Amino acid sequence: MRGHRVRVAVAALLLPAVTTCATGPSLEHRGEITGPPGDSRHLTIGSAGFTESDLLAQMYALLLNHAGYHTRILSVTNREIYEPALESGQIDAVPEYAATFADWLNARTHGAGAEPVGSPDLAATMRALRALAAPRGLTVLDPGRAVDQNAFAVAASFAAKHRLRTLSDLGASGLPVRLAAGDECVERPYCEPGLRKTYGIDITGIDPKGVGTTPAKKAVQDGQDQMVLTTTTDATLGQFGLVLLEDDKHLQNADYVVPVVNRSRAGAAGVTGALSELNTVLTTKDLASMNEQVDSWRRLPQDVATAYLRSKGLIPPH
Repeated sequence: MRGHRVRVAVAALLLPAVTTCATGPSLEHRGEITGPPGDSRHLTIGSAGFTESDLLAQMYALLLNHAGYHTRILSVTNREIYEPALESGQIDAVPEYAATFADWLNARTHGAGAEPVGSPDLAATMRALRALAAPRGLTVLDPGRAVDQNAFAVAASFAAKHRLRTLSDLGASGLPVRLAAGDECVERPYCEPGLRKTYGIDITGIDPKGVGTTPAKKAVQDGQDQMVLTTTTDATLGQFGLVLLEDDKHLQNADYVVPVVNRSRAGAAGVTGALSELNTVLTTKDLASMNEQVDSWRRLPQDVATAYLRSKGLIPPH
């Protein structure tokens, strides 16, 4: 059986139930949810509505279908809506990113001004994330090798000319760098301040063209800027003749892909075991390749996800 997608007026569907449903833990509860993990045979997989999240949700659904579950996929673009729905059991599993989700839950628990708990240290980030998730009835599964975090790219010709492989190489070169990024780059610790402090890179200015946008990448391709802020799973860098520089001193947070499930409905070994199979094969490079197939080749996420899992022997060939 194949998972199927449900596109709805999400706010209208979810919000009333989230505020009234009694199956999820109270947001005021701070003790760990106890009781046996649930094993509902009909599961709803959440997607955040962008290509990569769609692909991950499709793979989750396919793996669970193969394990004998019935699934549907619900596209919910707003974390403020889908996370409470995950707590209440309206959504049973969702792909998340460790550091980002840890910081989001931390702000929700302790207020917007709370000190971030996500960091480049994956083990510390996971400990913080699980401590925040457990009182909300959520189980965070182990991360695999796939990570979607901020990254910096330069023109391949620029890298070759100056023998640049890492961000440390760029800092050591002393080259002036105009950076295409979002407006917030001037104050975010992972962006301009971090590049200066951690790597000694001479940032001469920020070109506010956005994170990984086509205009930002074109500006680097044309030589107007020397570097662009993008992500590790950006599938279009090759089209612009760009290459990533390695974050060799680990400036960026540990945004590894992690499945998050509602413990009372989907915390049993049948579910967690099926989802954990993806960890044995999925890499950052694999995610970038699949993103490219959807975004550039216009293939359907379900078809790309199916072909990938079949190629890795995780679901039958037919």
